[in-house]
Amino acid sequence: MAVVHMILQGKGGVGKSMVSVLLYQSLLRLGHKVHGIDTDPVNATLAGFKELAVTRLEIMRDDNIDVRMFDALIEKICEMPEDSHVIIDNGASAFVAFGGYLRENEAISLLHDNGHKVYLHTVVTGGQAIVDTTQGLKVLATSFPSAPLVVWLNSYFGDILMDGKGFTSFKIYEEHEKQIHSIITIPTGNSNTLGQDLQELYAKRQTFQAAIDSSQSIAVRSRLHRYFSQVVTAVQVAQLTA
Repeated sequence: MAVVHMILQGKGGVGKSMVSVLLYQSLLRLGHKVHGIDTDPVNATLAGFKELAVTRLEIMRDDNIDVRMFDALIEKICEMPEDSHVIIDNGASAFVAFGGYLRENEAISLLHDNGHKVYLHTVVTGGQAIVDTTQGLKVLATSFPSAPLVVWLNSYFGDILMDGKGFTSFKIYEEHEKQIHSIITIPTGNSNTLGQDLQELYAKRQTFQAAIDSSQSIAVRSRLHRYFSQVVTAVQVAQLTA
């Protein structure tokens, strides 16, 4: 059986594809077999990392789900090797259509009945998008009440606070606490050093291992190594297993 990770968020530009990339590399570092499927109709970020095994599937046609391509997605998941992890990066623009089709076709139950474990991942961010991203979490929680949720907290745009309270005091968390399998806090650092390092890394679509093994300065490689180690530890603690 495979462990399936669907990365879903209706708000664009909040780090969803970054989460896909971080999760893929972390699971790989932890010794798992990993394959990615990029279904983002606008920005195929995950597929841009040539060092990662990623399949591009264009499941949208004229703002609607292409039924045959969606069926191909399910088939591809079912063909994955036993004990592998499958990461599906879905675009923000396809959030409503993809979620609706998952629900209409009971796709999560179908995968479960065929022996696969499915986690729904989403991003909650600080700053102006905090309301929109928590709303995205609510949509997932209410649309798929039996699916375990993984919440990634991204404070790049600001502290994740409402009325001075942290995420675990949010109403959305209190209402769906039992459904939230784990919370992963994306590490932060100095924007002038680590922040710049990460921007360049993602712009080049370079993996952490490639950057660490590169001829860049030892300071850059050291910062990236420490950051990646923190991410891997956070993913390990989240216990994203079958």
